Amino acid sequence: MDRPGRHNRPVPIGTATAPNPVFAAPMAGVTDLPFRVLAREQGCGLVYTEMLSDKALIYSHRRTERMLTIAPEEHPIAVQLLGSEPGAMAEAARLVAEAGADIVDINLGCPAPKVVRNGEGSALARDPEKAAALVSAVVRAVDRPVTAKIRKGWSPEEVNAVELARRLEGAGVAAIAVHGRVRTQFYSGQADWGVIGEVKAAVRTPVIGNGDVVGGPSAEAMMDLTGCDAVMIGRAALGNPWVFAQVREFLATGREAPGPSPEERVAMAVRHLQAIVAHKGPVIGLLEMRKHAAWYIHGLRGAARVRSRLMEATSPEAMEDILRSFLVGLEG
Repeated sequence: MDRPGRHNRPVPIGTATAPNPVFAAPMAGVTDLPFRVLAREQGCGLVYTEMLSDKALIYSHRRTERMLTIAPEEHPIAVQLLGSEPGAMAEAARLVAEAGADIVDINLGCPAPKVVRNGEGSALARDPEKAAALVSAVVRAVDRPVTAKIRKGWSPEEVNAVELARRLEGAGVAAIAVHGRVRTQFYSGQADWGVIGEVKAAVRTPVIGNGDVVGGPSAEAMMDLTGCDAVMIGRAALGNPWVFAQVREFLATGREAPGPSPEERVAMAVRHLQAIVAHKGPVIGLLEMRKHAAWYIHGLRGAARVRSRLMEATSPEAMEDILRSFLVGLEG
């Protein structure tokens, strides 16, 4: 095996540069501003927004505008757009560039039924020519790097990641993220890292591997197997922003850093709660923090019992008290 640190290097993406190859995957309902700031604090090389609808941005949907808020400490940041019409996507891309996005990312992989029914996400990726035309329109519209996130294909019988990646490269993308599952898998089963390697061998643009990276050893294994330039971490970061620091440490030294203590997990949950309430207000913040709080304490003694109390908390202060009391119980 080569020396430790061989993968721990900056990743140029057009005119932007991620300081390291450990990226946070865009996740609906998760990768909002508070989550992204915590990920960056832990050394995440590139954060992505939740996917934003092109039409919602154009027609000034208030929630989508809030989702576009970018904090200074988040850079570099990629804003992910969802749509299927070149003109609308180009206009939305101009808006996100004006808002301060370093990279404009195009979602060609979302498997959600409501997205697919609109001919967006994974559905658009079934037509490489149409997807390339959309990407080309966005590339012409902005002076920022444009990237795309794709899947292995639509189904085991309809795999087109390599063809699609070549078309997207021809359309001008600066990087391509490849999730090693087909649309019909959603997020189940095992990701096929082999297809990530096939895409890497087929294009010159940087390739970001996505799927089943849960820590340092799996990140290094993916990079060794596929030759990808960066790894993208999704579900392993839920309630666990430390994963970005742990993966970076492993890629740099070959050593696994210890996980957070119960005290650190509860303290981070409280910080996250306070940040999300400050960003979204006490009502929405409390509702959206429920899932995060449950993720932070998952696996700790008594977490199942406390989770039901967290879901019933009627104010941010009550949720914070429940978290702090839970920690006291653990220490006792």
